[in-house]
Amino acid sequence: MAERVEQRLEDRIPELEQLERVGLFTRKEVRAVLRKASALEYKIQRRALRKEDFITYIQYEVNLLELIKKRRARIGYSFKKDEIEHSILHRVHCLFRRATGKWKEDVQLWLSHVAFCKEWNAKHELSKVFSSLLAIHPDKPALWIMAAKWEMETRLSSESARHLFLRALRFHPECPKLYQEYFRMELMNAEKQRKEKKVFEQAKMNLGEFSYPEEILNGEMARIIFRDAAQKIKGAEFHLAVLSIAKLFDFTQDLQKEILESLQTRYADDPLTWDYMARRELEMESKQSTEQTTKQMKITEMTQREERCSVVFEEAVGAVPTEDMWKCYITFCLERYNRKTNSQGLKQKRLERTLSVFNKAHESSLLSEALYKQWVQLLLESSQFEKATEVAAAATKRFSHSVETWQMRLQVLIQLKCDDVTQCFEEAIKHVKSQGALPLWTLWVEWSEATNSKEDTEALYQRSLQATTPAESTTMKEMYLDWTYRNGGYKKVKKVFTSLCENRPLSLDFFKKMIQIEKEQESCKMLHLREYYERALREFGSTGSDLWLDYIKEELNHPQGKPENCGSIHWRAMKMLQGDLVEDFVSKYTLLQTGHL
Repeated sequence: MAERVEQRLEDRIPELEQLERVGLFTRKEVRAVLRKASALEYKIQRRALRKEDFITYIQYEVNLLELIKKRRARIGYSFKKDEIEHSILHRVHCLFRRATGKWKEDVQLWLSHVAFCKEWNAKHELSKVFSSLLAIHPDKPALWIMAAKWEMETRLSSESARHLFLRALRFHPECPKLYQEYFRMELMNAEKQRKEKKVFEQAKMNLGEFSYPEEILNGEMARIIFRDAAQKIKGAEFHLAVLSIAKLFDFTQDLQKEILESLQTRYADDPLTWDYMARRELEMESKQSTEQTTKQMKITEMTQREERCSVVFEEAVGAVPTEDMWKCYITFCLERYNRKTNSQGLKQKRLERTLSVFNKAHESSLLSEALYKQWVQLLLESSQFEKATEVAAAATKRFSHSVETWQMRLQVLIQLKCDDVTQCFEEAIKHVKSQGALPLWTLWVEWSEATNSKEDTEALYQRSLQATTPAESTTMKEMYLDWTYRNGGYKKVKKVFTSLCENRPLSLDFFKKMIQIEKEQESCKMLHLREYYERALREFGSTGSDLWLDYIKEELNHPQGKPENCGSIHWRAMKMLQGDLVEDFVSKYTLLQTGHL
């Protein structure tokens, strides 16, 4: 091993001598590089190799390259790159090759090598990296796409990119993303060739051996890809994705028409098809002259476009009466309503249309739970409070077991200061299962605290403890303790605390809250703190290493504390704590003893 390390260090000497000779590094810096390189080399020559050692070594070499780059810029020296940078680059590539050979499954390591090659323009090396990477990870379409894009965009080789896409599709014959990117690549290639041909023609040059087949220029390759993919990939999403790609190129009108016809024929009942057809109306060119278009004419034109969209959507919900179709229609209406406009008339029309569509979807019983919430929100924003309460009530009738929907209705009633809040809470608790009802109980007691008498609120807290599940009741106990202290004072909260301790389960925060309350008293008694800590440790002594430490700190720092008790508390903690918590406790206790905690 030592001989190999020595040999590698000797291989570095020419580049280091050049660095010193040309004034990029001092002799002291050269020696420091050698020392560091020696340490790094020994680590990667061991029998038990660690990935982290290779990453550290690579990062060091990359930092060295960056430093040389900065020094060159500073002194304006650009020679001897073959003797200096190229040898370092070669070494980094070797390190990457060894690392990826050892840890083949680590895709991130491969991608780091790819990024390094791109950064330092190592095209030949990157080609080899992609070849090895795809041989080991052919199951990842994203890597095939990355390699093909590089071939097309950086190496300007449409043939190589096409070859990679075809190989990828043999592994992933039904991958929509692969087909989309292959489709895009062929259109980019067609556009590039069209531009080249145009340049030659404008310069009146003889095309000679340059061949520009008409089918390539017209995007026929992309058409073939689409037709092939359409047989294998089902769903309107793919058609819409390739259509959006085709629209980026100005020579694809016929291709767009074919994709659209295929979409309408194959997926006539898909909400996405109707959604696209309706939204197309927004893009339709105006028949009016654009020379003297006034602001009012623009508003009128936009109003007409949106109305045409609505006509198509109305036809859609008649032809495909589903929840998803109504969702598409409502989403469109909300998007238009939320668009900024200075025209109050247009804003009002958008609002009326949106509310009307919400109402129709509701009457068809095809409005989703989430959209009911948006409807109510919109009604509140537009000050239609009575309608908002009606809609919220209709939502809870349809989704009677949903905690979120009841919560929404109750929040509306509370916000509008309605009289039937209590009645609605009772109704909600009746319909919703006890498991998961915690948000309703917390909302109820918070409302009661602000509205009802202390007696009614306390009765509600006590009722909530019985009504919630044991796990959820811990939150109610914490809230009850906090409310009692704020409204009844120390003596009252102490009684409630003692009473609640008999009603398990309890949370650690419950005990911490009581400890904090005791500390806030002018005559804070250590006797009481000990009681609360002991009660807490009976419940959480095996898992709460910080709780033991807080107890020890209290004995050390409290005026009535007994430092001599710390030893026995430490001994008990060591016996009760489980697993890694013992080690955690010991390290923190040591810091406490040395005054660092």
